[in-house]
Amino acid sequence: MDAPYTVSDLVAEFLDRCDVTTAFGIVSVHNIPMLDALGRHNGIHFVPTRGELGAGHMADGWARASGKLGVVFTSTGPGAAGAVSGLVEARFAGTPLLHITGQTSTKFVDRGMGTVHDVPDQLGMLKSVGKAAYRVRSADQAFGVLTKAAVEACTAPGGPVSVEIPIDIQRAVVARPAALDDFKLPLGTLQAPSDEDLDRLAAMVLAARRPMLWLGRGAAGAGPAAAKLLDLGFAMVTSWAGRGVVSEDHPMNLGGLNGQGVPEIEAFYETVDLMIVAGSRLRGHETMDCAVPLPKTLAQIDVDPLADGRTYANRCFVLGDASVTLEALAARIAGRMALDPAFGDAFRALKRRARAAFRATLGPYAGFADQLRAVMPRDAVWARDITINNSTWGNKLFPLHHPSSNIYPVGAGIGQGLCLGIGAALAPGGRKVVVMTGDGGFFLNLTELWTAVQENLDMTILVMNDRGYGVIRHIQDAAAGGRRRFDTVLGPDLEGLARLAGIPFFRVDRPGDFGARAAEAIAVRGPALVEVDMTAIGDHPPYFPYGPKALPVADE
Repeated sequence: MDAPYTVSDLVAEFLDRCDVTTAFGIVSVHNIPMLDALGRHNGIHFVPTRGELGAGHMADGWARASGKLGVVFTSTGPGAAGAVSGLVEARFAGTPLLHITGQTSTKFVDRGMGTVHDVPDQLGMLKSVGKAAYRVRSADQAFGVLTKAAVEACTAPGGPVSVEIPIDIQRAVVARPAALDDFKLPLGTLQAPSDEDLDRLAAMVLAARRPMLWLGRGAAGAGPAAAKLLDLGFAMVTSWAGRGVVSEDHPMNLGGLNGQGVPEIEAFYETVDLMIVAGSRLRGHETMDCAVPLPKTLAQIDVDPLADGRTYANRCFVLGDASVTLEALAARIAGRMALDPAFGDAFRALKRRARAAFRATLGPYAGFADQLRAVMPRDAVWARDITINNSTWGNKLFPLHHPSSNIYPVGAGIGQGLCLGIGAALAPGGRKVVVMTGDGGFFLNLTELWTAVQENLDMTILVMNDRGYGVIRHIQDAAAGGRRRFDTVLGPDLEGLARLAGIPFFRVDRPGDFGARAAEAIAVRGPALVEVDMTAIGDHPPYFPYGPKALPVADE
C-alpha cells in the first residue's frame, strides 16, 4: 500500500518542478519530515553543512553560479536565526533564494510556552532580514504559499523569501495538486519600458557625443544588448557586483575599475556628456557615499521605481528591465549617432593608463591579478571573501568574462567567501571554482572546509594570510591614530590543517611564485589549499581611502 501524500512530499515535488537540483542545510527536529521526503523522492541533492550560516551562503552561491532558485532548509528558532547572515547577503545581492524552515506545532505557535526551539516572533525576524516571509497555516494552502514565495524570490529585484511550515503541517496528509503534473513557476515577462520613456532616453543618446554605460548586477542579463551599444561607440564601466556583463577584456569596458581612488577616471567622467546607469544602485560603498563625481548628465534604468534618484540625481528615469530596455535603445539609435571621433581612442588609452596606475599602488602584489588570470580557466568561478586583496586587485584588475563567474559578499560581510564558493562548486556545469579569502575570513567558517571535502568539490582555496585583519589595520591607522587593537587572531597552521582534511597544500612566500603555485593547485581535481604568506611577501599597501589615490602614469 502506498504511503499517504503529505505536505512534505509536496515540498519535495514542488522544488523539483522549480528546477532545483541542490539544497543546503542541517537536519533537525523541526524539518525531518521535509528532508525525509527529499531523500525518498531522490530528485534533489541535499548537502548537509556544518552550520546554518554556511548553508545560507552556499545556497546563495549556488543560485548566483547557476542562475536558478537557491534553496536552504533550517530548523526552528536558533537554526533559522543561524541562516540570517546568508539571507542578509542574498538580499544585498538580489539573489533568488527560498528559505524553508520549520516551526513548532500550530497549537503552540506564538503562545510563548517554551516548546523546543520556540522563539518570539520568528516570522517577524525573517521578514526583517529578507524580501518577505510567510507561514503555512494549513495543509491546503502549502502549495499556494510555496508558489507565491518562490515567485517573489525570483521577481526582480530578486531576494530571499522565507517560508515557515509547522511540524504538524509538514506531516499532514494532503491531496496532491494536479497542477504539479506540468508545473512551471509562473514568472512574469521582463518589464518593458514605455515608448515615451524610451523615446526620451533615445533623444538624450542622439544628442550625446561621449556616452557611457554604468551597469550593475541588475543588468546581469543585458550582456548582448550592452555589447551592441559598445559596438555603436559607447564606453562602459560596472559596479563590482555587475562585473562580467560584457567580458572585461573588451577594450571599451573598464569593468570594476569605476573611479574610486583613481583621479584619472574621475577626470574622464567630466568629459562624458551622458552616463546611462542600468540595474545599479550606485552604492555608497563604491562611490564614497556618493562623493565620486559622476557625469553631470545621468539617465537611469531600473525595474524598481524606488531606485529613481535614490543615490545620484538623474535627468531621465526609465522603469523597465535593463536587458529589454538596452536592446530596444540599441535598435532605436543604430546608425543615427554622431559621436566624437576621438572618444574611442581616448577611452582605450584611459583604460591602459588607469589599470597601470592602480597596479602601481599594490606594491609586491602588483602582478597577482595577471599571474592568476594566466593559469585560471576562462570560465572558472571567481569567488572571494572581503579581504584586502579582493578589495584591490580582486575587484578592480582581475578580468572576468561572465556575470556568473563573479561571486563575492556584496554586503561586505567577512567570512562568506568560502561558503559562496562551495555553493558555486555544486552548481550544474562542473566549472572550476577558485576562492580567495583572508585568514580572518577563512577561520570564521573553517568547519565548512569539511563540506567541500565531503562533497569532493573541484575548488582551489587561496588563503591570503597576513596573521590578522589587514583591512581593519589600515582603517585603525587612519581613524584611530594608528592604535591597532584586536586585529590579530590565532589560527591553525594551514599546512597541518590541509593534512588533517586530506587535501593537497601549496605555499607561496615570494611574489613571483604566486601563479605557478596557483596553477599546481588548480590542476588538482578536487579541493586544494594554497597559503599565500603575506608576512614573507610583505605588507599589502593600504588602498584608497586609507591610502593614497592612484597617481596617473604615461600611456603605454
